[in-house]
This record gives sequence, C-alpha cells and structure tokens, in this order.
Amino acid sequence: MNIAYAGSLDTFIGNVNRLIINPLILLLFALAVAYFLYGMLQFFTNQQSEEKKTAGKQHMIWGVIGMTIMMGVFFLMNLILSTFNLQGDIKPETGEVKLDDYNPTYPPRN
Repeated sequence: MNIAYAGSLDTFIGNVNRLIINPLILLLFALAVAYFLYGMLQFFTNQQSEEKKTAGKQHMIWGVIGMTIMMGVFFLMNLILSTFNLQGDIKPETGEVKLDDYNPTYPPRN
C-alpha cells in the first residue's frame, strides 16, 4: 500500500500556500476587477436608463471594495512577515516556507 507523506511541515505549508492560497487570492482579485469592469460597461452603455446606471454604479463600488480587500490581504501578509522578521523564512510569491525544527523539552526551559 502506497502512502503519501509530506516531507515536513514546511514543505506542506509551502505547497498549500503555493497551490491553494496564492491562486485563490489572484482569482478573487481577478473576479473583483471583472465585476468592476462589468459595472463600468453597464454604466456607460445605459445612459438613458437611470435604474441601470445605478446598478452599474453599485457593481463598480463592489468591485472596488473587492479589490481593496484583496490588496489588504497582501498588505497584512507583508506586515505580518516583516513584524515577526520572517522575510527570509517565508516567501509568499514562490510558496517557500522554512521553519525551525520542533524539539520540545519536558519540563519546559525558562
């Protein structure tokens, strides 16, 4: 029976970041941009209908909110990495994570 093991925790975290989190953030950002552009198209092509112009404005507003949230996620990730001085240990762009080995001792040392 073949069993697949993650080589280590840092490999697993790196793969999750590279294969799931980063593409998901990029997809959500792309959807927000598309929603904003759809609202612009709706706003500019329906100048006679005030109701459709209002709907287009709402789509643009929600698109901007979505883009702001995604940029905020990138900002928070970079803030956390710089606050805990993890710049060399975690690279979100490539999905690389380097963690120290976990060697617990009992009783804990102070």
